[in-house]
Amino acid sequence: MIVQAADRIKEPNGYKIESNGLIFDIMRFALNDGPGIRTIVFFKGCPLSCWWCHNPESQSFKTELMFFENRCLVCGECVAACPHGAITYVDGVIKTGYECQGTGECVSVCASGARRLVGRWMNVSELMQEIEKDRIFWDESGGGVTFSGGEPLAQPRFLEEVLEACHIKGIHTVLETCGLARKDLLMRISQNVDLFFYDLKLMDSDEHEKYTGVPNRPLLENLEVLARGSRPVVVRFPVIPGINDGEKNLREMAAFLSRNGLRRIDLLPYHQTGADKRVRLRTTYRLEGLEPPPAAHIQQIARDLERDGFDVRIGG
Repeated sequence: MIVQAADRIKEPNGYKIESNGLIFDIMRFALNDGPGIRTIVFFKGCPLSCWWCHNPESQSFKTELMFFENRCLVCGECVAACPHGAITYVDGVIKTGYECQGTGECVSVCASGARRLVGRWMNVSELMQEIEKDRIFWDESGGGVTFSGGEPLAQPRFLEEVLEACHIKGIHTVLETCGLARKDLLMRISQNVDLFFYDLKLMDSDEHEKYTGVPNRPLLENLEVLARGSRPVVVRFPVIPGINDGEKNLREMAAFLSRNGLRRIDLLPYHQTGADKRVRLRTTYRLEGLEPPPAAHIQQIARDLERDGFDVRIGG
């Protein structure tokens, strides 16, 4: 879990103490992550390390450098700017090594935008100012803000304060989560969440640990707790060919959700976006060569779940 920043800021804005949080992106005018037009705030850092993650830049709890090699002018300015000796010029090619500390000196001298620093520390007021820029679009569409990641619950104090600020200002909130958190924290935070998107991946705990890095028992227990609460929950299921789309996993998932009265499922077909990002981050992609599932396969899963009484949507 991330350690909360120690900055405590006294401001005349209603917040006596503000937390800082690490954000890696803010996406505006989104249509598939909750009702209406939405602003999505992506928290950086996740306790899971899913093989298929399409936002691998969200996993680390530190700022990171992404290198877009196709934009590089090979000017060499970054080589001179790096204080860690992580960037070299070899045979006409700029290479960034694992010595990179992600401090960003190379980004400031890169004229072509080939280098991007992922991750920005923001306090509650700063983030709320960014969020509220889109209020006119929410008011007209019935939208709001969606907190995604990474894993927002891995920055609990910051998330709780931002959710409370949204609640005070009447902003509709969606929390997309894997559910890894203490139960008391989850229930306290849920008071200011209008809708949960809850990721459910694998029912077998050993398989879940193999492909995500953690066992699934606490995630399933927390989903059971939320199902008994007053907030609506949408289960989001990433369909990963050969990993979680087999009959056994689907049957066990359907039975679990039925027992807990959860009827809405979003099927999220696997795609290969994460592969290119892994190259830019200089990390290994463990599903290299895996193709997205055929549309007919996704449709069949949807029909089977609908036959069992579920409200199924493809793509959210």
